[in-house]
Amino acid sequence: MTPQSTFMVLAPIAPGRVEELRALLGSMNARPGTADPGNPLVPFGRFDRLHFARFVVLEAPAGDDAAAYGMPRSPWPASLAFLGDCDGPADTMLAELARGAGEGLRHIFGHCDVPPGADLQLWMARRLRPSAATYVNRIGRTMRQIREEHALHRALVDHLGGEGAAAGGERPSALRDRLVAFVAAERAAGRLTLTAPAGAPVAWRVRNSLSLVGLPVALAALGPLLIVASPALAFRLRSLEVRDPVIDYRADPSRVGELSALEDHDVTNQFTIFGQVKPGRFRRTTLSALLRALDYSMRHVYNRGHLARVQSIHAARWVFLDDRRRLFFASNYDGSVESYMDDFINKVAWGINLVFSNGMSYPPTDYLVRRGARDEQRYKRTLRRHQVPTEVWYNAHPGLTVVDLERNGCIREGVERPGMTDAEAREWLSLL
Repeated sequence: MTPQSTFMVLAPIAPGRVEELRALLGSMNARPGTADPGNPLVPFGRFDRLHFARFVVLEAPAGDDAAAYGMPRSPWPASLAFLGDCDGPADTMLAELARGAGEGLRHIFGHCDVPPGADLQLWMARRLRPSAATYVNRIGRTMRQIREEHALHRALVDHLGGEGAAAGGERPSALRDRLVAFVAAERAAGRLTLTAPAGAPVAWRVRNSLSLVGLPVALAALGPLLIVASPALAFRLRSLEVRDPVIDYRADPSRVGELSALEDHDVTNQFTIFGQVKPGRFRRTTLSALLRALDYSMRHVYNRGHLARVQSIHAARWVFLDDRRRLFFASNYDGSVESYMDDFINKVAWGINLVFSNGMSYPPTDYLVRRGARDEQRYKRTLRRHQVPTEVWYNAHPGLTVVDLERNGCIREGVERPGMTDAEAREWLSLL
């Protein structure tokens, strides 16, 4: 199994060069916000291990949420974020990008004052921002596997539509055996490949095992203290909640129009959020602890095709910025933005509340979990106000949803099984 990694390079944009940079990033797109895989600056399609990538210009939001909390507006320099989700180590991916798209990346990051002649890989590595929590729909499902299994599905469908069609009265197990023989012949001819998965790196397995036991051990050690302190912590939380100002207004219509123009060009979409964490050490510490717990659950529990009851997300991450005073969130999901928001409201509103209620202007909550996202319209207005346009977005498998990827994996498993009963074969054939 080859585990996935993420990277996020963040660099301030030189004063007065934001619009020039936006125009340059726009030249990379085949349509609004969606990258041309072969664009001359960063030809994403040449990098076989890259699942998703994006460039985002991060500017301070127009609304001043901090003023409602009696705080001065926190300065934030306009910055460029370059994100990617890849197979294998992120530093290896950055090295490949520096070699294969160095000139284009230098042109882009030239708006961020990358020194001429600087080691680009090192320059990017020094500006990496670690994720506080990361979600991968199915850990170990590589881009090679996705492409090979998609080709397998198409080959079987095409074969069934032609000379491989079922004969009248043919038993399902016999038809399945014929299809398996067809795949074997295609593989022998080099027209299909089904690469065996690689073993997980030893270092990753060690880190993963330590992570698996680390949090439970820490909670067991701190359990008595947390039990004793829980009434005081709950009182402190509730006292902050009741004093939180209510901030509720619609996003600027032109901004919403700009966001909408970047959405629904494919069955999969991108989503980027940038906002401020509520003031005070208590909120920052609470959010840090909750994101650590979320990261643990996504690494060890929700790693086989779903996040709680939500099954439409390919990948997502949460990143602290500005000394934990700001939170950045990015995801890649199937369906429309409305269905995406509805999924969370209807299925895991309490989970969304746990994390995002620590952000300014989030709908009021009770003890983090009640209300909040269940106030549907206020919640959706909050997200739209803090959503950031994704200037460039690359998806290495357009047209393929999470459901498609799962189906293709099941088809491959059926091909590689030594045999099936008629009932099992009938169920497998229904996938084609």
